[in-house]
Amino acid sequence: MGAVPLTAMNVVCFPIKDESPDVLARILKGGIDKVHEAGAVLVGGHSVEDSEPKYGLSVTGIVHPERFISNAGAKPGDALILTKPLGTGVLSTAHKAGILNDQQLRRMTGVMKALNREASEAMIEIGVNAATDITGFGLVGHALEMAEASSCRVVLNARRVPLLREALEFLRQGFVPEGDYEVRKFCRRSVSVDAGVDTLVAELLFDAQTSGGLLVSLPQDKADSYMKCILSKGIVEAAVVGRVEQGSPLVQILP
Repeated sequence: MGAVPLTAMNVVCFPIKDESPDVLARILKGGIDKVHEAGAVLVGGHSVEDSEPKYGLSVTGIVHPERFISNAGAKPGDALILTKPLGTGVLSTAHKAGILNDQQLRRMTGVMKALNREASEAMIEIGVNAATDITGFGLVGHALEMAEASSCRVVLNARRVPLLREALEFLRQGFVPEGDYEVRKFCRRSVSVDAGVDTLVAELLFDAQTSGGLLVSLPQDKADSYMKCILSKGIVEAAVVGRVEQGSPLVQILP
């Protein structure tokens, strides 16, 4: 982390024979708006006719070697801060079933489309030891990668983790993303869940969401400064969610 985006290219799959071109136009408009918000330039792209809409960006950027933050620098005694709430994977699954109302959909997309730029810039400003984005392997999966890369133990306090509360109810109804099972399989040998942790909350910590926030590991005496810095930048749902301890590389989840 610490990279500056320079250019972006659209990668689009779209069922042009079955969907209105206006839908595609709105997708591309949303993409270019975010490219500009990130300070990059759109330089074209590629499109493929497909039965299912898919959209992404291929981004090229630069990073200063002395300002690069990896997931390998966490140290015992560090505080852990999560910058976005969890649960968009569950809500996306519920949305595919057509049961999200407009307010829930806006809540989900609002979290997903928020850039991590301000949280990343604050890391450089305050100085942190390690960080990772929560995209693909859930909070627990990425925390485990940080633990293994840093040769430390990561302790998460489940009650402190910011959650999209709507996701808990949909999880209760059985809307579990397929990726969640893969995350559990990936983590099962190196994750310990305390008996006092709420079952649904524990499930949400494995939520295989995309466009998640950052998990930041930094010295305890810098945690307040980082929280104040990102709050001033409009990141209001971040929280201190745990700590780093000396020990074998694993993730321990406490109430």
